[in-house]
Amino acid sequence: MRHVRRSRSFTALLTGLAAAAAASLTGVPAFAQPAGNIVDNETKPIYSHAEAIRETVYIESKIDSDADGKPDRIAADVMRPKETNTGLKSATVMEASPYYSAAAAARARGGDEHFLPGAAPRGFGRWYDEFFVPRGYAVVEVEMQGTARSQGCPTTGDSEDTSSIEASVDWLNGRAKAYYADGTPAVASWSTGAVGMLGVSYNGTLPNALAARGVDGLKTIVPIAAISSWYDYTRDQGIGYYGTWGKRYPEWLANYVISPSAKAKCAAQLKALGDQAGDDTYDYTKFWAERDYRPDAAKVKASVFVVHGQEDWNVKPGHFSKWWYELQKLNVPRKIWLHRGAHSDPIGFRKAEWEKVMHRWMDHWLLGLQNGVMAEPMADIQRPDGTWETHGSWPDAAAKKTKLFFGAGGQGEPGALKPQPVADPGKQVVTDLKTQTEAAAAGDPELAKPNRLAYLTAPLKQAVRLSGTAKVSVNASADTTSAPLTALLVDYGQATRTEALGKSPIELMTDSCEQADLDRRTGCAAPPAEITAATPYKVITRGAIDMKNHQSLAQGQDLVPGRTYRVQWELHPKDYVFPAGHRIGLVLVQNLPSYISSDAKANKVEIALAPSNLELPIVGSVR
Repeated sequence: MRHVRRSRSFTALLTGLAAAAAASLTGVPAFAQPAGNIVDNETKPIYSHAEAIRETVYIESKIDSDADGKPDRIAADVMRPKETNTGLKSATVMEASPYYSAAAAARARGGDEHFLPGAAPRGFGRWYDEFFVPRGYAVVEVEMQGTARSQGCPTTGDSEDTSSIEASVDWLNGRAKAYYADGTPAVASWSTGAVGMLGVSYNGTLPNALAARGVDGLKTIVPIAAISSWYDYTRDQGIGYYGTWGKRYPEWLANYVISPSAKAKCAAQLKALGDQAGDDTYDYTKFWAERDYRPDAAKVKASVFVVHGQEDWNVKPGHFSKWWYELQKLNVPRKIWLHRGAHSDPIGFRKAEWEKVMHRWMDHWLLGLQNGVMAEPMADIQRPDGTWETHGSWPDAAAKKTKLFFGAGGQGEPGALKPQPVADPGKQVVTDLKTQTEAAAAGDPELAKPNRLAYLTAPLKQAVRLSGTAKVSVNASADTTSAPLTALLVDYGQATRTEALGKSPIELMTDSCEQADLDRRTGCAAPPAEITAATPYKVITRGAIDMKNHQSLAQGQDLVPGRTYRVQWELHPKDYVFPAGHRIGLVLVQNLPSYISSDAKANKVEIALAPSNLELPIVGSVR
């Protein structure tokens, strides 16, 4: 028995050395690896989770967000194999969050003892520790500044939020100091310095922010349902989204995540977040530019694994696509999963595959193991019926930009979308109805309605796949100084359709998510709820713009009533197959209260049929 164990260990050592040598040739960093648990280029669970070291450290950051004259200290819970005290070097899987205190309070039914300074670790509520620690990794949970036990004030997506998390990566790489609750130094001498970050919602947004800063040691990020620009979270091209997204949202969210001990101290800073949000214009200001990570995509040194729901209308799909397009231009190593659901964690709808791919992804990018994960297809896409497809790229390389031009409909017919430009000089008017529902706007397209314009293709002769971001371009004039234009892309055709529902960010944090939940498919691993119904149409995606921002999101200009403007705007991206026999439809309205905040000025907008058009990235043909 002992001889066999030695043989496996020796084989694993050779495997690890071979992987390191291969890594040096492929550009994947080769880090110190625990030789005894790597077999066939895969880490094995040989370390005790029960005996793992659990500790809380307070990391000295470079920020003073509460202006008390001292650097904010950032709390982090660490779990690592006990062998790290006797020479084992571990890479780190990290989840950073502003929600730990809220989640702890919810689990404790309102008690706040779990996030007082100096408190013991909260208990690692996710499955990451149970999965990765036995495989030789450390798991670190970092509390964003101003939340839970961390000092400072939360600032909703700006550079201080990012710096508070950067401090933890710096500590793991020997660039920052940390202390235990009793004031003694905490040194991460056990760390290889290699960090992989993952998380859902805000927990996935922080990895985006940190990657855009180009932090050394951050080797990979897995942003799930994550924000890439806070402007785009609260606004769509010059107009606010409905509800709390539209009014003083940065202040509201900071107040939601702030720790009790910081609330009074940070009152002025939080009020300033609301004051600076610019809800009077919805313009893209310096305040929002600081909270936009996409312009810094060239700084990204980490690989990126994007996961997003195509029906996520919380963190809307434009967040993943605009970030992805920038990474694509720079050829950043990447992979993407697009699922059919809403705001969700993939452990709930594709458990076995998610565990497997995260294992291989972290082994590859944090340990340099050549396990073939990067040789697999780049994109996994889930269709509405629940089936999955793999593709070599996203958007599909075969997708071609196809323009469909507006045309007048016949008697009792909606307007037309035609493959060729129309010569029709006609114009059509849409009159605002501030109470109009999306169902009223999209339904019964053959009926003439003063509060919406509908344009449809002929029935499709073959299935047509949309892969990417649609764009609408119109020549339009308004009779007011500002006017929203909202577009709905619609699949018209009777079908039985299934919608997978999502969860709120705090639900994603408070769901029980232990390994036992994964085994039983309970808590976070429970399959998402679904709604199935036979319907005559489905709204595929949406997009809106304020016409006053048609030239610039940074500074809107009042419209001159009656003047014609060229207005172009994007819809949120989609990968969707329109079945043969169905019709592709575009519906135009002004205000749509279920989607955007109301513009009280809106009245009438006149659309010129020529040269207005809908541009779709299509695999196939609508001819």
